[in-house]
Amino acid sequence: MSTMTLFHSPTSPFVRKVLVLLHETGQSDRVALQHAQLSPLNPDAGVLDSNPAGKIPALRLADGTVLHDSRVILDYLDQQHVGDPLIPPGGHARWRRLTLASLADAVLDAAVLIRYETFLRPADKRWDAWIAAQQEKIERALASFEREAIAELSSHFDIAALSLACALGYLDLRQPELDWRQRYPGLAAWYADVSQRPSMQATEPVA
Repeated sequence: MSTMTLFHSPTSPFVRKVLVLLHETGQSDRVALQHAQLSPLNPDAGVLDSNPAGKIPALRLADGTVLHDSRVILDYLDQQHVGDPLIPPGGHARWRRLTLASLADAVLDAAVLIRYETFLRPADKRWDAWIAAQQEKIERALASFEREAIAELSSHFDIAALSLACALGYLDLRQPELDWRQRYPGLAAWYADVSQRPSMQATEPVA
């Protein structure tokens, strides 16, 4: 029975992170989904009532409290189940995995900004150098994952792996021409494996 409400859009990669965690931790039936159609220029009134920033995901708890920002929501939900935590509770492992998750979020932030610039902004007002700079952030992050983190990512599907998997899925959705697999074969092999997880299959976005 649903005791919480998640404001969501099926193409939001930040929402997808929350949905993947819900599937991985067996909590999907505790959360009702409320669709929110929004953009930076057209906020959703229902979301604004719950999150003044007008962003999703936002999670309304049973007592009416609203949590927002995917990182906050993930941390909260990870403390609401009895299985192994997806966010290490302490020590070096916690900070390392959260740092990797933050780098994956940087990929998402840059990709979403590129999407806004190329899809919402009129063509004659687009800033090509700015778009290129965002794309370079994505490439630097993926190169770092390829060089330094494949073994760690493969060891456990936790907050770091979950976040990167959603980031790579979003690149496939919005930048299919990027062809990142050719440059990062280690990531490609890793993603081919984790993308078959039931949680990833159930939350795959459709443009």
